Amino acid sequence: MRTLSSFGSSLCIYVIINFVFVYVRLFYLFLSYVSGIVGGKWYNHGGSGSNHLCLPEVPEYDDYQSGTNPRRSLVYSAEYSISDFPPYEGKHNHDIPCAACFSNRGTNMMIPAKMSCPTGWTREYHGYLMAEKYDHSSTEFVCVDRHPEYIPGSAVGKNGVLFYPAEGRCGSGNLPCAPYIDGAELTCVVCTK
Repeated sequence: MRTLSSFGSSLCIYVIINFVFVYVRLFYLFLSYVSGIVGGKWYNHGGSGSNHLCLPEVPEYDDYQSGTNPRRSLVYSAEYSISDFPPYEGKHNHDIPCAACFSNRGTNMMIPAKMSCPTGWTREYHGYLMAEKYDHSSTEFVCVDRHPEYIPGSAVGKNGVLFYPAEGRCGSGNLPCAPYIDGAELTCVVCTK
């Protein structure tokens, strides 16, 4: 069994029934191992990890020192930083849920700038490519669900990890214009096989 992370959703699979998306927590191909909240480094810290984490709703601790320590990596919650992008309207400053899922399909991949999977692969979900803003400290690009959820009651704007849509830049030695559109938000798809 393999694991994959679903960002922007607390569920593990979408089942298409009569062209309607139905969210299912348990399914014969996927089991939700952990649902929780996306975490990572503060948006403008140069250190700590650069990857995004799917943190459980209830953590377990072993030995730890109480209080903060300046010689540590730091983990903060992630929030949508999208006030002007219609597919994610109403999600600005809300914390982002996630699910870590088991799959009996052996391989998974995220394909940027696509909404469909190659022949023989199964689309688990599609959405938009996101990461920190270009002038913040870098993070990994992740595929955030096209139908995003958020953590209720979290619209505070804590500015921990910030998810911004990624847009392509074409021309002048960048991505090739046609087929890429300068300034267009890039889609993404998560596929398994």
